[in-house]
Amino acid sequence: MSRTIYVADDESNIRNLVRTFLERDGYVVSTFEDGDSLLRHFSVVPSDLVILDVMMPGRDGFIICKEIRKISDVPIIMLTARDSDADYISGLSLGSDDYFTKPFSPMKLVMKVKAIFRRIEADTAVIPNTGKRVYEDIEIDSKSKTALVNGEDLLLTPNEFALLSYLILNKDRAIPRTELLDRLWGYETEVETRVADDTVKRLRKKLTGTRVEIKTVWGYGFRLNPKSTPS
Repeated sequence: MSRTIYVADDESNIRNLVRTFLERDGYVVSTFEDGDSLLRHFSVVPSDLVILDVMMPGRDGFIICKEIRKISDVPIIMLTARDSDADYISGLSLGSDDYFTKPFSPMKLVMKVKAIFRRIEADTAVIPNTGKRVYEDIEIDSKSKTALVNGEDLLLTPNEFALLSYLILNKDRAIPRTELLDRLWGYETEVETRVADDTVKRLRKKLTGTRVEIKTVWGYGFRLNPKSTPS
């Protein structure tokens, strides 16, 4: 079955361009002139992925992203005409999966969509029988997309959950940065590098009270380790 994608942007040329490129790759695309229209439709008939412009009539893309996150963990890509660290961090912190600044390459957007769907397929294959995996005091559940420590939810964003899941799945080795960028975010570009680094930083903070930590292997990548016990 074809994946469905909803796109909200108040610029018709952007909507049409994105729709054309996505449909060429076999996706079923519905477009909306504002985020509120997309949200109303999504609440009745959810899609497999959402692409949101930040600046739109009515409530902006950040607010719509936050509202969608209350009811779904669907992948969300943000589009914006502004290029500021504040916007970038806001989108990721609210749970978006990536962030594109206009003008952008529609081919790179399609590549990103493909990478996100590959990640979803990898997530669902963590443990086919239960969908759960335990490492030290952390239990991840691929079905509910939650990570628990002593029964308490770490409240991870989709990017953070994907990163932690991949680190736990590959706990016996250091993972090259290029592998993380390819498997979780798609391609090694300036944008994806920022996404990866910011996600690692935020995940490290959320793991502060656990028995695990993310170690940087300088010049190579990252590795998940049990925290050292003081002697």
